[in-house]
Amino acid sequence: MKKILTNPTLVGVIALVALSFFSGKQRLRADGLPDGVTNSQKPGENPPPPAESLAKIQLPKGFHVSLFAGEPDVAQPISMAFDDRGRLWVAECYSYKKWQAAGRDRILIFDDTDKDGRFDERKIFADKLANLTAIELGFGGVWACCAPKLLFFPDADRDDRPDSRPEVKLVGWDTKKVSHNIVNGLTWGPDGWLYGCHGIQGQSDVGGPDTLPQMRVALKCGIWRYHPVKETFEVVAHGTTNPWGLDFDEYGQGFFTNCVIGHLWHLIPGAHYKRMYGEDFNPHVYALMSECSEHLHWGGGKWNDSGNGEHRHSIAGGGHAHVGAMIYLGDNWPQRYRGTLFTCNLHGNRLNNDILKRKGSGYVATHGRDFLLANDPWFRGLEAKYGPDGGVFISDWCDFGECHDNDGVHRTSGRIYKVVYGKPGEVREKLDLATSTNGELVKLQSHNNAWYRRHARRLLHERAAVGRDMSDVRTAVERQWLNEKLDTPARLRSLWTLNVSGCLDPPRVAKLLTREDEHLRGWAVRWLSEQPRMGDGVMEVLAGMAANDPSSLVRLHLASALQRMTSEHRWLIAERLAGHAEDADDQNLPLMIWYGIEPLVPANKKRAIALAAKCKIPLVRQYIARRVAAL
Repeated sequence: MKKILTNPTLVGVIALVALSFFSGKQRLRADGLPDGVTNSQKPGENPPPPAESLAKIQLPKGFHVSLFAGEPDVAQPISMAFDDRGRLWVAECYSYKKWQAAGRDRILIFDDTDKDGRFDERKIFADKLANLTAIELGFGGVWACCAPKLLFFPDADRDDRPDSRPEVKLVGWDTKKVSHNIVNGLTWGPDGWLYGCHGIQGQSDVGGPDTLPQMRVALKCGIWRYHPVKETFEVVAHGTTNPWGLDFDEYGQGFFTNCVIGHLWHLIPGAHYKRMYGEDFNPHVYALMSECSEHLHWGGGKWNDSGNGEHRHSIAGGGHAHVGAMIYLGDNWPQRYRGTLFTCNLHGNRLNNDILKRKGSGYVATHGRDFLLANDPWFRGLEAKYGPDGGVFISDWCDFGECHDNDGVHRTSGRIYKVVYGKPGEVREKLDLATSTNGELVKLQSHNNAWYRRHARRLLHERAAVGRDMSDVRTAVERQWLNEKLDTPARLRSLWTLNVSGCLDPPRVAKLLTREDEHLRGWAVRWLSEQPRMGDGVMEVLAGMAANDPSSLVRLHLASALQRMTSEHRWLIAERLAGHAEDADDQNLPLMIWYGIEPLVPANKKRAIALAAKCKIPLVRQYIARRVAAL
């Protein structure tokens, strides 16, 4: 029997009383929605009841779907995140798409206490928010994209109520020009940074609340990251169109989804990707990098016709608009899905599945069989996430019409489904990873469900950030490394754990530069390049690797690292990388090498010409000549 907290009105009253110090007394209607929430959809256009929509869903044999939550308990679910207790937090966005200074957006908490695939308890964590597009949990609170700000709601006592007004971490997200794809997609990376996406319609100038406008970082479309301890903001890669969805595979490689010009992209730090329109900030990049997918999810022609329901679009995948990215690394679904990427296709009312494979220095994505068919034109999947039992939660914005919602918005509807295969994995009755010891969290790095690994690693990061003794983490990881049967992903997780725990030092990483495995060498390059200073001894090793390393993936890590090096070191590494004739046709390396050296050419034409004379990659040679001629 469901508990009394499933009653949305009662939940709203209790939550609002508890939160009165923060958000004021926001009225709730009988349906549980904030006052002032109205549908702009045409009268008479209403979605099927949640139970009816649930019955229409088609899945591969052996899978089962349940309605975890639906209206009136949830509406406009734009983002989801799990806490360390396995509870699902949901962001409701009523602001879309006329961004405003004051709003009605909310953050809700759902808990399935009896593990039957349907929530039992529902709370309101925060309300009266504006422009809420993404949430993530960690470091004693909740991170929320509320343009023009990135906010942090502290909840150190974990009582599901903000301890105070939210802290402003970043400012400058553009709400004037960016309408339907603004800052979004908060995701913790394996490096301990908080990653996010940004759309193409306008330019944001981002920095801390005390950063002078002229000192802020400019970005349009692209991927960014923010360090929760150092409070540092960076643009990771520029370009694409409207990215919305980002995840990392078991080797720590990032992939993100996008609309119109290619739906899947390999995230390479320092990259400049193709754009739907407009120009890159640097007019001298000359060429932009392509998506890693070898196929479209619509049948060709104009992108804005792909939502017309034609059979040619359906068999290709449904349409051009993709939202959300999940690389399944849970422990409930069959092995054939592990490591493959899922994205929600808005026009196709389904989930697409892409197969990731190595190609050259990077990856290629091939089209797998579409995984979920909603058979409902109101289905608007926005996000898919696997939880502690390996089951996958899928949020449904639940709206009608094409992807920009120019026909109006049906604000009073929304669903969250849960998909499991057979019987879901076992979860401790009272799951709470925050109560685990350091040693227990290190052991969880070997759990088959990456949900545990990621939460455990973030908790260790939090403890290190407040000065806790982490020596037992170093001891436990070093003990793991004595196991010669430890595979590459497990060794990478150990390194990421040491890194966020403050136990990883340059000498230890430098030893990895000679390891047999290319992923270990590559991550060693990346980590060392992000340190304040690389010694001459390390640079000598990197130069040798640039000349002789047999792995194009390692050479890609080196090319990506160029942009973080001093000019002298940059020239040295680039000259060695440019000597690989076998990389001339690689999908990434020629342009990444060029992006690394282009800023140096105006100040040192002589060295640039000397590099071009011996360069074995035609594109790099041509672009050096072009840049010199433009001076």
